[in-house]
Amino acid sequence: MTSLADRPVNPVVGLAVPHESAYLHVTGAALYTDDLVGRMPGALHAWPVQASHAHARVTALRIEQAYQVDGVVRVLTAADVPGVNDADAYHEEQLFPGEAQFFGHAMCWVLGETLEAARLGAQAVDVEYEVLPAVLTLTEAIEAGSFQGAQPTVSRGDAAGALQRAPRRFTGEFEFGGQEHFYLETQAALAHVDEGGQVFIQSSTQHPTETQEIVAHVLGLTSSQVTVQCLRMGGAFGGKEMQSHGVAAVAALGSVLTGRPVRVRLNRTQDMTMTGKRHPFHAAWEVGFDDDGRILALQATITADGGWSLNSSPAVLGRALCHIDNAYFVPDIEVRGQIAKTNKTSQTAFRGFGGPQGMLVIEDIMGRCAPALGIDPVELRRRNFYNPGQSTPYGQPVRHAERLHEIWQQLSRRANLVRRRAEVAEFNEAHAHVKRGLALTPVKFGISFNLVALNQAGALVHVYRDGSVLINHGGTEMGQGLHTKMRQVAATALGVPLRHVRLAPTRTDKVPNTSATAASSGADLNGGAVKNACNQIRSRLAEVAARKLNIDPDDVRFVDGRVTGIGFHEEALSFEEVVSAAYLQRIPLFAAGYYRTEGIHWDSSRMQGEPFKYFAYGAAASEVEVDGFTGAYRFLRTDIVHDVGDSLSPMVDLGQIEGGFVQGAGWLTLEELRWDTSDGKGRGRLATQAASTYKLPSFSEMPEEFNVHLYERATESGVVYGSKAVGEPPLMLAFSVREALREAAAAFGPADHVTELASPATPEAVFWAVQDARAAVGEHAPTARESDRACTAPTPAEDTDNVGIATSSDSVLASRAGSVATIAKTQDA
Repeated sequence: MTSLADRPVNPVVGLAVPHESAYLHVTGAALYTDDLVGRMPGALHAWPVQASHAHARVTALRIEQAYQVDGVVRVLTAADVPGVNDADAYHEEQLFPGEAQFFGHAMCWVLGETLEAARLGAQAVDVEYEVLPAVLTLTEAIEAGSFQGAQPTVSRGDAAGALQRAPRRFTGEFEFGGQEHFYLETQAALAHVDEGGQVFIQSSTQHPTETQEIVAHVLGLTSSQVTVQCLRMGGAFGGKEMQSHGVAAVAALGSVLTGRPVRVRLNRTQDMTMTGKRHPFHAAWEVGFDDDGRILALQATITADGGWSLNSSPAVLGRALCHIDNAYFVPDIEVRGQIAKTNKTSQTAFRGFGGPQGMLVIEDIMGRCAPALGIDPVELRRRNFYNPGQSTPYGQPVRHAERLHEIWQQLSRRANLVRRRAEVAEFNEAHAHVKRGLALTPVKFGISFNLVALNQAGALVHVYRDGSVLINHGGTEMGQGLHTKMRQVAATALGVPLRHVRLAPTRTDKVPNTSATAASSGADLNGGAVKNACNQIRSRLAEVAARKLNIDPDDVRFVDGRVTGIGFHEEALSFEEVVSAAYLQRIPLFAAGYYRTEGIHWDSSRMQGEPFKYFAYGAAASEVEVDGFTGAYRFLRTDIVHDVGDSLSPMVDLGQIEGGFVQGAGWLTLEELRWDTSDGKGRGRLATQAASTYKLPSFSEMPEEFNVHLYERATESGVVYGSKAVGEPPLMLAFSVREALREAAAAFGPADHVTELASPATPEAVFWAVQDARAAVGEHAPTARESDRACTAPTPAEDTDNVGIATSSDSVLASRAGSVATIAKTQDA
């Protein structure tokens, strides 16, 4: 085999095996970072002193009273940092800040013999503040011109000219919320210093290497003096890609200063008030269609709420810009991006990393404009799909675009779309106060880090004299099944049973300079590295076996622990025999593997290139039922067809698709983050800081019927064993739920009614959409409406200066959205 995608006879990849830690998970035996504190006698506990203002300068920090609390050992402040007072890779976020940038910002930390002592000590710390003006919402930031970072643009052709020529044009605005990660295991770290001065940190982190680097520069050490291990995480979803570093740095600093192990574990309220979330976005847009409903042009400005610092916001915005097309070809396009600076937590990576936000904008446009165009939303979407030979706005050919069409057709058949849509129409005709909606939405999601340098990985594979195998790789396990897949990759590459392969915890002294386990790239990158290491060992073993079997090394085959040759099946050796012979011949039985993604390039200054190795495709059909009196709804059924290439581990992939879909549905329908935006003492305080006030999906929000099918005959060349990433793309399948809710709400009104739907589409939001639809009964077809209406169509041959968004204040829109005037004004078609 020479191709990365080729599979041998009887591969272990592709088998439906349980998650490698499933038994430990369900029995409660799986160990997480905080479980290890019992193995560290004398460990101290840390508690943060959190700011009580959204924006304030520290004028005095008095810590003396904390030492009067029984059990308090040390108060950590900026004065204690021997290196750089910095908690992020971009050197923006001070570990011990002199200015509170959001309500709940940790100003210093107290270490105690017990957690209660540390808590009481933190209460005793006296902080005086000079309160400063705070910007909290996207609207406030846009109006105040509060922005940070670069303002990139993705463009192709002449969007303004194409809009002028478009026979059907619409304008609109859309603002939608973020999402709390709500991983079951909160941020945690446990640090100690060994007898040689080596700092060792157990960390719940997606990015051990960056955690290592941050801790090293806080302590004034080299990276070689710091080791970070991640045993496993109890969920992460992007929230532990960057924000775990500060927690680990506090633990490490405390351990160095006290000579004792230090444990940091945030409780749920601390985690929710101190850590970043999915970026909220605002979009202002103008779109043009031809008379057949094909998109001709799109001009838009999208604004991400980055919170108080940049963190990952530039990369999130970049990916949003690269996904605003979703599955649709837009010939002429100009989309500008900007990052608002607000006094909230620094928003960060979250499953999809900006892709969902960009895709939501175009899906909202399609859902709004379909009734105004008089075209069925399913057909409008299909009509605008990419076709083979077409490229994205940033210049990347859309390879395998035909899969979009095939998946759409398969889904329509599997979901019995024609029959069920007729049944929905019948149901709605028969019920005045309960309506149903059935919607289909597609997904096209690019796989790879946009920053090309991150697309590399390493692995270390050991084969022992008894034939057993131990693998290390740079990826981290957060429940997504990466370790399961890596065991299957190693077993396949070496031709041994899966039970022979064990996986060691991820740690920086085994595989250095790793990238974060993020961007859905974990299996692609680390799988390539594991396979590379195994191939090296197998090639050496093939030479040994060839001499024993008296055949050419190229004819040696390793299958299920037996070593044979082509045409020599009657003569076989056990894997253990060959390994033992190799040892006696002084042939190394270990190898360091390496992989880097080929064929990608990206110019972030021009927003052009081919940043993605491939696109993952999928589509979902969802049916809902809405109560017109309350806006409450039921998820009746969801059908999914999703492209995972040739699956490495079908059970794992199925779980990722189901879980991603449900998490996406939570973001779009339930999970609403609210801050106190009043001018009172609590301004800037997160109001939804616990499960009691922040609504998460539960069993009652699962579709009553849930069908998932893996798209077949989907080998992806150039990727380990022909597989595709599955971590992030399924989240966007949940757009189908939101669009089904829109259709159900619209069914209370006339057929041409343009239905606006807030995001998240909570029962309250759906109720107001229903009320709006009912109020439209008897009205004429949509023409110009007031500025708060969503999708307005200019009537041909009339002056349309007052059509669209912000009609009474075009200059205000230009300053708010930073967009060109053509978004606020339209011309005659």
